[in-house]
Amino acid sequence: MKAAVLREVGKPLEIETVSIGKPGPREVLIRTKAAGVCHSDLHFVEGSYSHPLPAVLGHESAGIVEAVGSEVRTVKVGDHVITCLNPYCGHCEVCLTGHMNLCISPETRRAKTDEPRLFKEDLGGQRGPMAQFLNLSSFAEMMLVHEHACVAIRRDMPFDLAALIGCSVMTGVGAVIHTSSVRPGETVAVIGCGGVGLATVNGAAIAGAGRIIAIDRVASKLELARQFGATDLIDASEGDVVKQVQELTGGGVHHSFEAIGLKITAEQSFRMLRRGGTANIIGMIPVGTKIELHGPDFLGEKKIQGSYMGSNRFPVDMPRLVDFYMSGKLKLDQMISRRIKLEEINSAFDELKRGELARSVIVFD
Repeated sequence: MKAAVLREVGKPLEIETVSIGKPGPREVLIRTKAAGVCHSDLHFVEGSYSHPLPAVLGHESAGIVEAVGSEVRTVKVGDHVITCLNPYCGHCEVCLTGHMNLCISPETRRAKTDEPRLFKEDLGGQRGPMAQFLNLSSFAEMMLVHEHACVAIRRDMPFDLAALIGCSVMTGVGAVIHTSSVRPGETVAVIGCGGVGLATVNGAAIAGAGRIIAIDRVASKLELARQFGATDLIDASEGDVVKQVQELTGGGVHHSFEAIGLKITAEQSFRMLRRGGTANIIGMIPVGTKIELHGPDFLGEKKIQGSYMGSNRFPVDMPRLVDFYMSGKLKLDQMISRRIKLEEINSAFDELKRGELARSVIVFD
């Protein structure tokens, strides 16, 4: 199959022919139909997060089940599915206490002694392993995953839009509904209006937030945020963002969401809270970065916390998000800036670096 391979940090991905294994007892072979190009992929390309190389990148995707292992019970051949990068075992402590997004059980991955899911054959027939990225590797024509890394959805859902739910939408909407438990009438600020930020704005609108303040430096993204439900817009390049939020809300917001992954914006997210407020860090802050907070602020019971993949219960959440889109509550069409072929992947990363577009989606034939 064709796949986009990262062989060296900081270098463009290479389109190569890669081999994929057959499903094991609990595994599913999926024909990839669409894959979003996410900023998380770019973090690994640029080296702010490390990963074994060579690797087939991609983790926001949807497709059709081609084959299943002998013990698979959750999906069947022909099902339309959304993938999720955090497969769950279903019986460890975090799974049993309702936090399946935090499961890191090794049983959802192949053991090092097993044949790898992805590999490259040389001219002599020798197989060199290729690292699977975030349990998926969706910048490829096929994916081989654990059955608990995908969920079946209704067949009338377009694949390119379904793929977005697999990461950015689940991350943003889930952070609002699950991680921070936004209640009707509460105030929300969202820093960064890329794909995840727009989904956060949309999630806040669905949750019934009374005021939703979108913050970004790009005017076109701010206008998009208004379409997704923002009630107020702040251009971060003009003046003190924290002061503007406090003035708009009479003292600060109940919930803030940092969707960029920077030290300065993470600190701003905490400072713009009212007493008793909660700051949620969604963006991937580079390894080694330290966040500085003002100690006395904790006397006002202000909180700061992480949110990983929207604290999801994805087998339940993702089909519901599909229904939300089909009923007009969830906005996905406006999130896609352009649809591209796999061979255009590097240009999509260039656009991500410029920060001008919301989302590029790879569409497979």
